[in-house]
Amino acid sequence: MKKILVTGGSGFLGHHLINALLSSGNNVRSLDLHESSIKHEQLEFIKGSFTNHDLIDEALTGCDVVFHLASTTIPKTSNDNPLFDINTNLIGTVTMLDLAVSKKIDKFIFISSGGTVYGSPTQLPVPEDHQTNATCSYGVIKLAIEKYLQIYHQQHGLNTCSLRLSNPYGEYQRADSGLGAVTAFCHKALNDEPIEIWGDGSVIRDFIYVKDAVNAMILAMDSDCSGLVINIGYGSGTSLNQLIEKIEMVCGHELQKAYYPGRCFDVPEIYLDINRAKNILGWEPTTSLDDGISKLLLSMRSTRLIDAN
Repeated sequence: MKKILVTGGSGFLGHHLINALLSSGNNVRSLDLHESSIKHEQLEFIKGSFTNHDLIDEALTGCDVVFHLASTTIPKTSNDNPLFDINTNLIGTVTMLDLAVSKKIDKFIFISSGGTVYGSPTQLPVPEDHQTNATCSYGVIKLAIEKYLQIYHQQHGLNTCSLRLSNPYGEYQRADSGLGAVTAFCHKALNDEPIEIWGDGSVIRDFIYVKDAVNAMILAMDSDCSGLVINIGYGSGTSLNQLIEKIEMVCGHELQKAYYPGRCFDVPEIYLDINRAKNILGWEPTTSLDDGISKLLLSMRSTRLIDAN
């Protein structure tokens, strides 16, 4: 049984990760600006930001493992204020690494981005050794943090691992978060609202069901992957138009669609090579996009019925 700190524990990924960690008997400490909806005797909550030095010092004390999920920015707005991105995410995380070394943390796992660090790929699926050419500050900072994790591994012996996560979706994800086309599209479908598509819908992405992603995170905690960067995705691509067709199949009717001019930072096509995750973690996704959409829509409908009552 481990004592585990999860930054961003009240968010979408954090919620699923904490549930999985608790179900395995671990003691979990969640650091977030918002209190978790999970109530459990082995879950401790600390309110605040990972950018607060004294608070993160307190949060790390007594912990064995860190999952760093928290971020103060999202891809589509990160270029609006790169200095904020640097001052919060980069400096805040390097501060955490310093404290992790001093407190002899056993493992530091960082959730990076498989959708923004590579830029426009020259080969598909994209392996971890592909060139990185991020087009937004969010991706640049994620990449910089990965490099610092490798430095702290090499110079201080800190056991680190960066997981380049593709596009997770699933239950408890906010439809208005600015992240998660699958969840946003399903929400629009259930509310009979037009689905907004930037570009002509040909953009291709790698969508992974959240519980598959969390399984990879748990395996990374228990595997020998120190100093590595590992892709975590479904391993194949789906266009936005194909995604809408899949949602229409589950809903049983055609959906309203609204197309807008494409955005300059959107890479036309990307999906990840997940062979390293298979070979090192013994992991691969088990939930197809069709099944994941069905589970998400069922959950959304159930939530609406509960709210209505």
